[in-house]
Amino acid sequence: MKIIFLDRATFAESVSLRRPVIAHDWIDYGYTAPDQVVDRLLGADIAVVNKVKLSREVLLALPDLKMIAVTATGTDNVDLETCRARGVVVRNVAGYAQDTVAEHTFALILALRRALPGYMADVANGAWQASGQFCIHTHSIRELRGSRLAIVGGGAIGQAVARIAHAFGMEVAFTGRKGASQVAENRIPFDEALGWCDILTLHCPLEQSTVGLLGRAEFEKMQCTSLVINTARGGLIVEEDLVAALRQGVISGAGVDAASVEPPPADHPFMSLLDMPNFILTPHVAWAGEEAMQTVADSVVDAIETYVMLE
Repeated sequence: MKIIFLDRATFAESVSLRRPVIAHDWIDYGYTAPDQVVDRLLGADIAVVNKVKLSREVLLALPDLKMIAVTATGTDNVDLETCRARGVVVRNVAGYAQDTVAEHTFALILALRRALPGYMADVANGAWQASGQFCIHTHSIRELRGSRLAIVGGGAIGQAVARIAHAFGMEVAFTGRKGASQVAENRIPFDEALGWCDILTLHCPLEQSTVGLLGRAEFEKMQCTSLVINTARGGLIVEEDLVAALRQGVISGAGVDAASVEPPPADHPFMSLLDMPNFILTPHVAWAGEEAMQTVADSVVDAIETYVMLE
């Protein structure tokens, strides 16, 4: 059994990736460029990937491939239709990230509501020292109690975010699907949620129906004091529209842990916002708690062992 991990460097070195208790050859590559994927997977029985894209063209060039183990919950980097047609088994890891992503979500919320980036910059540039006062009031600080949080996505992560929000005394609502004519009794319509919330946080998968979920029209329906948080996938937001909304004061701030291109190049829209105190960009690390990463690594090996033993 030949097993190839194409992007091992997406895990921290501290994460232990044990070898399966089956006869196998395992090869790790820290990083794999798109034009290297086919060559590296030729003859492989199992591919292990995190964000490397396995398109239809790539899959059709790999007749020996039998299984793909995705070291994440999202499988938008794999052409699932082609896998089904060819009988390639795809396994992901669900339920590992609810705590670590929920914590990161609230780290972004708290940092923005407490204006931490702005105040840290004020200390660094000498504004506090020059004031002569024990404190300065250069940025507005808002408390969470009583604030309204709208959550897009009612899965394990969304539910974990809701539990933390309730502990802060926030009002919480899960949204219905965008454009849906009817929503479940315990949800509010997507468009209604935009105007209702003080904070909108995204915890839904990236699929055809959610690409560009938030764009100019959606931002303009929000309050000018609202925050947008995205710890899911970059493609959920029309990035140029978010930049415009922040610069024009349509919304008051945004915390983002994912971009449509990762890492974002120098000319990516978000890179122009890095000096703004109401914008935080983190490098797709919401999932990367040490405990969560180890859970993923263990689960991937378990899935490989199970697959091989049942074959």
